Amino acid sequence: MLGSTGSIGRNALEVIANSGGELCARVLSAHTNLDLLLEQAIRFRPRWIVLTDPEKAVQINRSDLPKGVEMLVGVEGIARAVGDAETDMVLSAIVGSAGLQGTWAALEAGKSVALANKESLVMAGPLVMQLAEEKHAQIVPVDSEHSAIFQAMQSGRRSEVERIILTASGGPFRSRTLEQLAEVSVAEALAHPTWDMGPKVTIDSATLMNKALEIIEARWLFNISSQQINVMIHPQSVVHSMVEFVDGSVIAQLSPPDMKLPIQYALTWPSRYCGVASRVDWRLAMHLDFEPPDFQRFGALELGLEVARLGGTSGAVLNGANEAAVAAFLDGRLGFHQIVPVCRDILRNHNYDPSPTLADVLAMDRWARKEVLRWIAA
Repeated sequence: MLGSTGSIGRNALEVIANSGGELCARVLSAHTNLDLLLEQAIRFRPRWIVLTDPEKAVQINRSDLPKGVEMLVGVEGIARAVGDAETDMVLSAIVGSAGLQGTWAALEAGKSVALANKESLVMAGPLVMQLAEEKHAQIVPVDSEHSAIFQAMQSGRRSEVERIILTASGGPFRSRTLEQLAEVSVAEALAHPTWDMGPKVTIDSATLMNKALEIIEARWLFNISSQQINVMIHPQSVVHSMVEFVDGSVIAQLSPPDMKLPIQYALTWPSRYCGVASRVDWRLAMHLDFEPPDFQRFGALELGLEVARLGGTSGAVLNGANEAAVAAFLDGRLGFHQIVPVCRDILRNHNYDPSPTLADVLAMDRWARKEVLRWIAA
C-alpha cells in the first residue's frame, strides 16, 4: 500500500480490517507521517514499512517497530517491497506526481495495480499502459469515477462504447461568478460539500482541475478519444459516472459518496464481497440532478480535453504546473482564480514533445514547477 497514511490509504486499511482475512497489508508506505505509519504497523503487522523521506527515516528508533516488521527507505525501498514475490497487488495511493515511480515499479514487477494515483496516467499514460501490457499487469482503477466506468463497461464490449460521462460534484463554487471566484479564500476552497479529501485534491475539486485530470486518465486507461469523454455536474455525488453504448443505452454506477466501495472493488476484483461502505437507503425519497458544466467559469475542463487530445509531454506539464500552483495558493502566494490561467500559460508555451521517454516526462514536470514560480514572481 503506497500512501497508507493518506485518505485513500486509511480507507483501504478499514476495508482490509473488515475483509475477514481475505486481504492483508504486506507493505505500508508513507512519506513523512511517521507517527501514523507506526500506529498502522502495530495494528496490521506488515512485512515492511517504507518511509520515502530519508531524512524522516533517521528519526525512527527501530526498536519501536513491532516484531517481524522491517523498515525500508526511499524509492529503493518501494521497489524492493512491491517487487517481492509475495506481494500480489499494489495500491498506488501516493498523491501527485510522486506516485508515478511507485506505479511504475509495481508494473515493472508485473504486479496488479489498484490505481488511485491518477497522475501516473496524466503524466505518462501511453508509457504506463504500454508497460502494463508488456508485463501482463492488470490496472484496476480506484477513483470513484473510473471505478464506475470500469464497472459499467462490463455491460458490453469495448468496441460498443459510444462515450463515457464523468460526473462532478461541481465543488463548493459551482454557482459563483468569475468575479466571485477572484475572492475565494483558502478556507472556503478547502470546504468541499461532499468528499473528505486531502488539501491538494480538495483544491483541485474546487477548480475542477481534478475532473480535468480524470479526463486525461480516462483517455489512456480506457483507450478512448477525447471526443468520447463528456462531463456532467451532479451535486449529489451518487451517480459516480456513466457509459453510453452505441445503441443509446446508458449504464450508471450508483452509491453514496464513500471511497471504501471503489477501493474494495479494486482490491477484490473480479469478485465482490460484503463490505463496510455506506449504502443507498431505498426507503427514502431522493432526486438526482445533472447539468452541463460552464467551461468559461471552469476553464480547467478545457485544458483536460486539450491534453487528452495532445498527449505527449502536455500531461506532465499540466500536472506539474497545477501542483505548484495549488501549493502557491495554499501558501497565499497565488489567488484561487489564477490557478487555471497559470497552468494554461505554461501548457501552451512549453516545448511540446509528442513521444517523450519517462525521463523526458519527469524533466518536463520539473520544468513546469519552476515556470510557475517564475510566473508568480513576474
